[in-house]
Amino acid sequence: MLARAVEYVSRMVNDSTSSWGAAPAAPAGPLIDIGINLAHDSFDSDREAVLERARASGVVQMIVTGSSLQSTRQAIELAREHPRRLFATAGVHPHHATQLTRECLEELHHLAAHAEVVAVGECGLDYFRNYSPRAAQQEAFHRQLELAAQTGKPVFLHQRDAHDDFIAILREHRPSFTGGVAHCFTGSAEQLASYLEHGLAIGVTGWICDERRGRNLLALLPQIPADRLLLETDGPYLLPRDLDPKPASRRNEPAYLAHIAAVCARARAEPVSALGASSTAAARQVFRLPGIDWK
Repeated sequence: MLARAVEYVSRMVNDSTSSWGAAPAAPAGPLIDIGINLAHDSFDSDREAVLERARASGVVQMIVTGSSLQSTRQAIELAREHPRRLFATAGVHPHHATQLTRECLEELHHLAAHAEVVAVGECGLDYFRNYSPRAAQQEAFHRQLELAAQTGKPVFLHQRDAHDDFIAILREHRPSFTGGVAHCFTGSAEQLASYLEHGLAIGVTGWICDERRGRNLLALLPQIPADRLLLETDGPYLLPRDLDPKPASRRNEPAYLAHIAAVCARARAEPVSALGASSTAAARQVFRLPGIDWK
C-alpha cells in the first residue's frame, strides 16, 4: 500500500507544469522555521544577511536550536538580539550526552528558565552515530524530559535508529510534560502513528525534497493532521536537493523554507497558502509564540 501511495504522490508532484517539488505560484508566508542551527559557525560571516533573506522570503519567526550548553547560550543571545522574531531551545543533543554532568544539568535548568527559551532540547536518542554511549544517551534523555516537566515547556526531540527505546522513555515521562515536536521526522508510517498517539507535532525538513530518500515521507504527508505539521530547515543541514537553480553553497538556510512548504503542500494536495497558515498556527500553539506583523 505504501508503495502505491509513493507512486501516486510522486506522479502528483511530477506533473506536466512543474519540476519535482517546484513551488506553486501562491505565496506560502508567513512561515515559522521551528528548527534552525543559527549558532552554527557557517553562519558567522553573514548571519544578519541570512535573517534578512529569511524575512524577504516570508519567514517571520525562527526557533534557534540549542544542542549543547554553548549553542544554547548562543541561541538565547541571538533571541535577545532579535526579540519576537528569534527564540531558542535549551538542550543537549544525544551526540553530546556524555557532557550532561550534574553541573551541566544545573546550568541547563537555569538557561531553560529564560523567557527566550520556548522548548527543552534538542534531546533524544541517536543510535545511528552512537557518538555517545547508549546508556549515556538514555540518561540524558530522561533528565531533559524531567527538565521539560519542571519548566512547563515542550520538548524538541531527536530520534534516529532508536525508536523502541525512544518511545519507551517518552511513554514513561509523557504524563509530565506539555508536548513537543518530533524534529526532522523521516520515519515509517508506524513511527508516525506512535508519535501522533503520544501527542507530538511532526517537524518536516528538506529531507522531503530528496528524490532518493524522501519518497516514503512524501507519501506520509497526508496522514499528518494540519494542526500537527510544522516546518523546519534544520539549516545549515539538509539543503533541499531539488532547488532550481541549485545554490552555489551546500549550506541550508531559512530562506528555503518556502520551498519546503511548497513541496509539502503539493504532497497534501492543498494550496501552499493554506499549509503555510496551518503550520504557522500550529507552531505558535506548540511553542506559545506571539503573533507578529510579517509585511
